[in-house]
Amino acid sequence: MRKLTTKRKALVKLITVYAFMTLAVVTIVAIISLFVLGFRFNADDGRIEQYAFLQFATSPKNATVTVDGEVVSSKTPNKSTVREGRHNVVMSLDGYQTWSKTVDIKAGTITWLNYVILVPDTNVAESVINYESIYSTLTAPKSRNMLIQLKSDMPTYNLVDISSDAIKTTKIIIPADAYSQSGVVGVVHTFNSYKWDDGGRYVLINHIYGDKNEWLVLDTQDVAVTKNITRLLNVSISSISFSGTSGNDFYALNGSDIRKLDLAAGTLSKALVSNVDSFEVYNSNIITYTGTGANGNRVAGLYREGDINLHILKTALSKDSALHIATANYYNENYIAISDGKKVYITSGNYPNTVAENTTSMKAYATFDSAVNIQNLSFNPTGEYVLVQSGSYFVSFDLENKHFTSSNIDGTGDVSTLKWLDNSNLWSDRGGNLVVRDFDGINGHVINSVVSGQDVTLTANKKYLYSIGKTKTGYQLQRVLMITNS
Repeated sequence: MRKLTTKRKALVKLITVYAFMTLAVVTIVAIISLFVLGFRFNADDGRIEQYAFLQFATSPKNATVTVDGEVVSSKTPNKSTVREGRHNVVMSLDGYQTWSKTVDIKAGTITWLNYVILVPDTNVAESVINYESIYSTLTAPKSRNMLIQLKSDMPTYNLVDISSDAIKTTKIIIPADAYSQSGVVGVVHTFNSYKWDDGGRYVLINHIYGDKNEWLVLDTQDVAVTKNITRLLNVSISSISFSGTSGNDFYALNGSDIRKLDLAAGTLSKALVSNVDSFEVYNSNIITYTGTGANGNRVAGLYREGDINLHILKTALSKDSALHIATANYYNENYIAISDGKKVYITSGNYPNTVAENTTSMKAYATFDSAVNIQNLSFNPTGEYVLVQSGSYFVSFDLENKHFTSSNIDGTGDVSTLKWLDNSNLWSDRGGNLVVRDFDGINGHVINSVVSGQDVTLTANKKYLYSIGKTKTGYQLQRVLMITNS
C-alpha cells in the first residue's frame, strides 16, 4: 500500500512538473509573439498596447538617432519601437548635415527610414576629366558607366567607368557605315543618346540627318557591330524601347502602331496596339500606353506580350484631358497609376487576364489630387512611391502607408523632370544647382553647381556623386565625396 501511494505521489509530482513546464513554454512563446508583434507594457497607464517599429539606416552608417528627443541606444543601422502617433526623428553624424523628419506611425506597422543620405557639411566638387565641349550625358543602370557625348554632330563618345575610385575612359566612335549619308557634303547630322538597356551594354541612338531620322543600337563593348535598326527592318520609328538585354529585341512606335522588332530574325510584328501616342515598357514585356479610343477620347491601357486583347484601363473624362500611365511591382503586387487631369487613380492586384478584355483583377487602391494638371507620372525604381510633377510642383504618394505629400522645386529658371538618385531620393538641377531630397521633398540639400540638363548619378556604394560642371575653358566631369569617413 505504501509503494502504491509513493508511486501515485511521484506520478502527480511528474504531471505537475510537466504541466508547469508546458505552461511556462506557452507563456514564453506568447510573450515572444506579442513582443514580435510590437506589444509592450505601458508603465504610464499600466496597460499592454501595440507599438510600432522604426527601422533606421544611413549612408554613411554609425549615425546617432533620436526619436522625440530620446537617443536610440545604438548607431545606424538600428531600430526602435514607438507608440502610435506623430514622432520626430533626427539622424546626425559629425561632419554631416542633420537629417530630420516627422512621421505618422500606426500601431503594428514597420516604418522604413532606411534610405537616408547624409550630406557632408562641406561639398567640394573634384574635377575628374576636362572637356572642351559636352553635348549630352547618359548613365548606365546601376551607375556603372557614363556615356558622354562631346558634340551633337559627331558620333564620338567617352565611355567613363565610374564603378571604382580610379575611373577608366574608353573612346567610342560609331562607324561611318552604321549611319546614313555619313560622307555626304552639306548634310547636317545630329546624334541623340536616348536610352540604355537594363543590362548596361547597349544604347539607343537617334540619328537625325537633314529632314530624316533613324535609330541605331550602339554596342558599347563592341562598337564595330553597331546596328542600324531603321535600315535593317526598313521601318519608320518615332519612339523605341528595349525588350530584354540582348540588344536585338525592341518595341517601337511605327506611325500610331506599337510593333515588336527582332533584329536577329529580321522580323517586324503585326500591330500589337493601334492609335497610340506614347508608350513605355516595364520589365521587358509589359507595355503601358496612351492613345485615342473609339469615341475620340484619350485612353490609357496595358498590353503584355502574348495577350490576345489589349486592355483599356481608363478613358479620359474629356477629349482635352491629358492622360498618363505607369506600372510597377511592389512586394509581389502589381500597381498601375493613371492620371487624368489633376487626379491620380491607383489600382492593385493582378494584371488583366491575357485572353479577355477585362480589368476586374485590378482593384481600386487609392486616389489623390494634384493642385495643377499633371505633366509627368512615374514610379520609383522599386515601385513603392508614385511621383507626379507639373513644372516646379510635385507630389509623392507612399503606397505602403498611403501617405500623400506635395512640394516645390525652389529656384528660378527652367525646370527639368525630377529624376531618381536611388530608390528613395530625388535630384533636380534648376538654376544650375544640384539639389538632393527625399522622395517626399523633405531634407533638400544643395550639393554643388552643375550644368542643367546633364545627367547626375550616385555610385552604387553611395561614395561619389557625379555630375557635369562648367569651367573657365569648357566643361568637366566632376564628383563630390559623399562618404568622407570611410
